[in-house]
Amino acid sequence: MKPKLALSMIVRDAAATLQASLESVRGIVDEIVIADTGSADATPTIAQQYGARVIHIPWENDFAAARNRALAEVQAEWVLSLDADEVLDPSAAALIPGLLNSDSANGYQVTIRNYVLSLEDRIWDRPAKLNDSPLASAKIYPAYVEHENVRLFRRDPRIFFVGRVHESVGSRIEESGLHLGRANFLIHHFGLAADAETRAQKNRSYRELGKMKVVEMPSNPQAHLELGLVELDNFGNLEEALACFERACQLNPKLGVAWFFAGLAHFRLGQYRDSLRCLEQAAKHGQATSAVVETTGDAYYNLGEFPEAVRAYRQALQLAPESLSLESKLGLAVIRIGRIEEGLEKIRRAVQQQPGYAELQDRLILSLVWLERTPEAAVAAEGKLRVVKTPTPNDFMRSASLWSKLGNWARATAVLHVGLQICPHDAVLRQALAELAAQQGPQVHALAAVLAGDVSVKLKN
Repeated sequence: MKPKLALSMIVRDAAATLQASLESVRGIVDEIVIADTGSADATPTIAQQYGARVIHIPWENDFAAARNRALAEVQAEWVLSLDADEVLDPSAAALIPGLLNSDSANGYQVTIRNYVLSLEDRIWDRPAKLNDSPLASAKIYPAYVEHENVRLFRRDPRIFFVGRVHESVGSRIEESGLHLGRANFLIHHFGLAADAETRAQKNRSYRELGKMKVVEMPSNPQAHLELGLVELDNFGNLEEALACFERACQLNPKLGVAWFFAGLAHFRLGQYRDSLRCLEQAAKHGQATSAVVETTGDAYYNLGEFPEAVRAYRQALQLAPESLSLESKLGLAVIRIGRIEEGLEKIRRAVQQQPGYAELQDRLILSLVWLERTPEAAVAAEGKLRVVKTPTPNDFMRSASLWSKLGNWARATAVLHVGLQICPHDAVLRQALAELAAQQGPQVHALAAVLAGDVSVKLKN
């Protein structure tokens, strides 16, 4: 007889995403148990339409407690844990039965593909990758970041969720001497690509729960690390984040990822020598990742130690050869050691491969400005306006400033005109345009209006 599989979830006001999640497990799970923590929308109705047993529980600011309430209702031999903003990959239908029939594992680490809104995003120390997913609902997102968590496990009284936030059953499996395997299917997560207010609300909640978790588990280095990441990534509180990371390192000096984020916090505080010290410890304790080596290169670059930066960036590229950001950083460092054309070629090659990536465009422009190749910088700055998805007021100001430096007042004025079409309420652009119009007179202003039409058409194209 094949083992039965239950889907276990906690939900609240998830009507917008729950149907897709439950549809993805149709025909795969034998049982669905959903704990609703106080929905005011159609979430319970949608769940019941898929045959779920819905239990209503109070929300007690504890994700592990809520998940364990749902887990207690499960009857099947195996449990699949999903969130309402996640879907199971279609390949899982053929792959999960083999995992359930195996006697070698009591739980499985599952790769979770988190879709994000930019290639510049990351999760912990993991950079985003260009999205190549064949999943129809995922194709609108430019990038994703992968991580692993135990989402498939046996129903066993020794296995339950731990942690008020960032909860998992993984630690219980390991502490109980049970075997943890690795699954061969994906879970797709869309929550990180939610609207800004939803993400901000979640961040505030996670921050408060993280503080509670640290109070409850003061000797747990992971709890301090998690709170530090919330302070670093979501609130920009560098000093508070650094204190959390340093406490995690004190509690577990071999926790390489904590050393990395301590190094990153020092870097953002401008404390580059301290950053290098922490990054060295991160590499020593098993965290010699591309992110660690890249940040090492960044610290050397900011210290003006460019040969060391070149070496670090080359090493990081060996670990992440697909990274165009690293290629462009290496180009900057190569320029600073005097190999100008070689460095520019690296930056230009990165831009050509991903022209809409604003960070790459900025490195090309800044390198040309530093080299005092103003005509090329002006062309590059206006080129960025044409290819990035959402040019900022600063982008228009920089382009106009470079044209003004060359004495091309009409072109500068035209760029400001277009900037105000896109950012009509920006006071800095409006002031700059007024000053140029007053200084250069009506003839330049009239020519600029003609050029602005040309620039605007190119931007729309």
